[in-house]
Parts: sequence; C-alpha cells; structure tokens
Amino acid sequence: MLLTKTVAEEILELKQERKAVLLAHHYQEPEIQELADAVGDSLELARRAKDFDGDVIAFCGVWFMAETAKVLNPQRIVIVPDKAASCSLVENCPVEPIRAYRRAHPDHVIVSYINTSVEVKAESDILCTSRNAVDVVNSIPPDKTVLFLPDRNLGAYVKDKTGRQNLRIWQGTCIVHATFPARRVTEAKQQYPDALIAAHPECPQAVLAMADFVGSTSEIINWCVSHPAREFIVMTESGVRFSLERLAPGKQFHFVANEQCNCSECPYMKLNTLEKLRDALTHLEPRVEIPEALRVRALLPIERMLALR
Repeated sequence: MLLTKTVAEEILELKQERKAVLLAHHYQEPEIQELADAVGDSLELARRAKDFDGDVIAFCGVWFMAETAKVLNPQRIVIVPDKAASCSLVENCPVEPIRAYRRAHPDHVIVSYINTSVEVKAESDILCTSRNAVDVVNSIPPDKTVLFLPDRNLGAYVKDKTGRQNLRIWQGTCIVHATFPARRVTEAKQQYPDALIAAHPECPQAVLAMADFVGSTSEIINWCVSHPAREFIVMTESGVRFSLERLAPGKQFHFVANEQCNCSECPYMKLNTLEKLRDALTHLEPRVEIPEALRVRALLPIERMLALR
C-alpha cells in the first residue's frame, strides 16, 4: 500500500527541487516555523535574505517583508504563501502623503519603520526596525527634523529614549500591539505576581511603563530565555510562544488578550498555512515583483539601516 506524503514532506521535497530557502517570522504558526531554515524578526530575516545560496526565497510572514527580501535579492524569485497577508501599519501609511511631505519639507529626514510598503521605503532616507530604531534616530544629526513613520507607539518610545524634540510622529498603529490595554496587564500581574513583564515597543505607553523589559520580538525571546526568572507576561504576538517554549522549556509564559479580537494573534500572519506554502512552492506564486527603478530607490534606505551594526 502506498503511503500518502504529508504536506510537510511535500514542502521539504519542493524546497530541494526549487533550491529554495524558507524564512519564517516568529509570529507564524509552529508547523511553519519547524520547517523554516531561519526564524527571526524583521531585521534578522532582512539580513538572512542576503546570505544564502539558492534560487527561491519562500517568505512566511507578511507582504512587506517579502518586498524587502526582493529589494535585497533582485535576481531571486521571492514568493509568499498568501498575498493577502498585509499589515495594518502598511495600510495606515499610503505613499502619496509621504511624497507630499517630502515635497513640502525637503530638508527633513524621513525614518521609516520596516513595516511599510516598498513605495514608502523608496521615499525614505533610512529604515529602522523595533530593535534598532533608537540607534537609527540617534545616528541623524540633532539639528535635523525627523519624520518617524508609521507606528505612533514606537515613535513615542523612540522620542522618549532619544530625548529628541524635533521628532514628528506618523499616527499609524499595529492591529495587535496597539490594542493591548494596561488594565489587562494589571490583571495578569495580579494573577501571576511573580511574573516579569516583557513588552514590544509597539505597545501603548501605559503598557510599556509597566514592563520590566522593552524590546523587539527576538530581543524579548532572548531576554526571557536568559533571565533567571521562571515566569513571564509577554506583551507581543503569541506566535513567539513556540520559540520561547522551545528555548526555555522549564519556564512559564502568559499572553494577554488585546481589545481588537480578544486574542493576541495577528490575523494577517495567521493567513499563511502549510497548504498555501506548498502551493506557492509548486507554482512559484504569489510572486513579489518590483520595478527596477523603484527597487533601486528602496534599496538605499535599507542598506543604510543594515550598515548600522
């Protein structure tokens, strides 16, 4: 009797046939992370996209991440499991107002969070991630006015950490992090009094004020794993549970529901499935295509970010 291959086995065979690398964000489902060649946050995956031998990048995250990979790898095919995997921050920041701002303020420096479209990246002077946003803003001459976009909570965090008064902040928000209410963190702390609180800087300032640690997704994972405490309240997307429990199996991790969906999941990230990944590798679609002139313009601010170690 012939045994039917599992979807995971099909994906592994297709990866080899296509000479593909599979990159997965920490917010992906565990079964996708288990198959990935690299799991990381936006900055780690942007770096990893440049550093492999192969023909195809299968990017399990959201569309803007795959765009970044394509900008860095124009000669490679970049595919995603589901083209509808967008981002609320991208949708909060269309390119035309940014172009208008550039025309009105040609002497200002535009710092764009990596959670932006490739068109917005092309209008930017330098990019940042949640991990290096403070360093990026600190690298800009202090007399320059900076427009930070699109996340208002990350912008407020950067303004506080840099003390920079000439920092203008776009008013976009993350559909997950921005709706974590401080009262639920208080309730969680009452329920788990010995737990330490780790929060992503996209969370509201009231939540960050309660945190024992603030950092990017990977920084949160590293801090929780290395800290001697045994219990943590984690204020970010619950997909990080997979890495946390794998790297620190003896510790406890609690996730707080947001107001948007009474959960702690990104609906865009969860659109990707093993079946969609298999189909993407089979047909090499949905495929990211970027006009060369746009790609070259977006490459410069990305490379400026990557040059900051």
